[in-house]
Amino acid sequence: MSRITVLRLGHRIARDKRVTTHVALVARAYGAHEIIITGDRDDNLIRRIEIIVEKWGGPFSARFEDNWREVIRRFKEAGAAIIHLTMYGVNLPDIIDEIRRIWRDGKDLLVIVGGEKVPGEVYGLADYNIAVGNQPHSEVAALATFLDWLQEGEELRREFSNAKLKIIPSPRGKKVIRLGSEGLPINEDDAGH
Repeated sequence: MSRITVLRLGHRIARDKRVTTHVALVARAYGAHEIIITGDRDDNLIRRIEIIVEKWGGPFSARFEDNWREVIRRFKEAGAAIIHLTMYGVNLPDIIDEIRRIWRDGKDLLVIVGGEKVPGEVYGLADYNIAVGNQPHSEVAALATFLDWLQEGEELRREFSNAKLKIIPSPRGKKVIRLGSEGLPINEDDAGH
């Protein structure tokens, strides 16, 4: 499988701190390799994401870039498919087989999610404008749904390398164990964050 990068457009510190954090959390948990954020530069946001990766593992990175057009251009020139998630696009069930095939055949994906009003130019630059339903909803929900359909649920079984914490599934309560450098539990009874 190829790499998945998420491009978050138009981050606004005052309005989007939690939403952009949640976009990054979904990107990481659902198998993306990195998130690139444009808009207001927010070093605290990047640090929060880095702390999550330090604790919970995985090969995931986050960074800010000033020019979203340049990001899209670089990815296009490198041969990636540009996927724009929008409620105005082709419905996901009608296009997912094609996207899944090109991704499994080795094409990287740049998945664009908006923030403030998405510039009309994005629709023309995207190779695919994909709708997760044609109703208003959250970019967090759209990204999670797209990545889940792309990977057919396999991302939910993924183990994260270099994790210091791991949740042990339980029908009742919470169980979190701390892991040592070899990925083995330090103490089975160790719970908490």
